[in-house]
Amino acid sequence: MKLVGDVAVVTGAGRGIGRAIAEAQAEAGAKVALLSRTAAEIEAVAAAIVASGGDARAYAVDVVDHDAVDKTFAAIERELGPVSLLTNNAGAFFGIGPIWSVDPETWWRDVETNIRGAFHCCRAAAPGMIARRRGRIINLAGGGAATSFPNGSGYATSKAGLLRFTECVNDTLAGAGVLAFAMDPGLVRTAMTEHQLNSEAGRAYLDAIPKLFAAGVNVPPTLAARLSVEIGSGRFDKLAGRMLMAARGDLDLDEAGVDAIVAADLRTLRVNGLPPDAARAATERSG
Repeated sequence: MKLVGDVAVVTGAGRGIGRAIAEAQAEAGAKVALLSRTAAEIEAVAAAIVASGGDARAYAVDVVDHDAVDKTFAAIERELGPVSLLTNNAGAFFGIGPIWSVDPETWWRDVETNIRGAFHCCRAAAPGMIARRRGRIINLAGGGAATSFPNGSGYATSKAGLLRFTECVNDTLAGAGVLAFAMDPGLVRTAMTEHQLNSEAGRAYLDAIPKLFAAGVNVPPTLAARLSVEIGSGRFDKLAGRMLMAARGDLDLDEAGVDAIVAADLRTLRVNGLPPDAARAATERSG
């Protein structure tokens, strides 16, 4: 099993993509800590994993609460062991509509959950990973990370920011034995997308979503789950700091495909497609 010896943390693990990731990582041999605000959901997932022969525990926490996150990671280390794999999956997308009509607090809560939550968990996990010179971090990016998302500006802004955050964390940890990755799970039918489909705001402003589902675009969450295991196993270490894409066949990438992505400097944010050093120089000149 590919993750034997790992202690894995999965946020937003009570349902949808997070649950699938937690189950796959447990099946691959990891001890899995399930994080979510909703205790009943993660307790049910933990029970199902244990019933299947895996090792999992539930920890109810709001990842936006810094102190609560720190206490939760301390408890995980006491009860399961040092964290070596972190998957930041917890996300929110409720601020739907034009910026002049969307509720500002709802818009900001999306950004806080998606970016600040990942920041808090990375901040809690990184010191131990650095001390042991071993760790991998996966941040769920996705819709809006690389393209515009009309009427979903809070979600899209946060996901683009999460991709840049991933790059920054990975570059900051260069040489420390800790790697960070972004991952796009594709369009998965989850509670979040159901809200986009069925809420008044979603019906009014996100007409592309039902069209995509009607056209048969419905990525199973198991693809992201399997990809998370492969990332955790070290198979894609050359792509650290970049975004892997569950729905684009990345599970089938061979070494040549990985090398081609790196050589072309793809799956990341750059200024006009410039390579990293040139992009940095251009930014400094313009600033």
